[in-house]
Amino acid sequence: MSRTRGLMVALLALTVVFSVVSVAKEKDTSPGRLLTGKVLDSGDSPLPNAVVYVTDTRTRAVKTFIVGPDGVYRFPALASNVDYEVYAQANGKSSDTKKLSQFDDRKVVSIVLKVGK
Repeated sequence: MSRTRGLMVALLALTVVFSVVSVAKEKDTSPGRLLTGKVLDSGDSPLPNAVVYVTDTRTRAVKTFIVGPDGVYRFPALASNVDYEVYAQANGKSSDTKKLSQFDDRKVVSIVLKVGK
């Protein structure tokens, strides 16, 4: 009986180990979040050559992106455990500052920025 009990304990231990390994494999190991969006003027048209600023609120480091004719911007591999602030400037005008929270668990976040309201 004790041999059977020992075998059952060993099988249970193996089951627990393999279930923990499978859960660990399912964990997302991608490099971070992708922030993307468009910069639009007051008439909802793409605003080419606008500059988009993304600020890491923890370190105050700033990244910039100059949009093309389609008004699209893209910031890949942003840390998931940091809050960010994003805004755009063009022709001496700025958009409202939007926030990207660390509690927002989406991997791809799209934010539209309107300049010159």
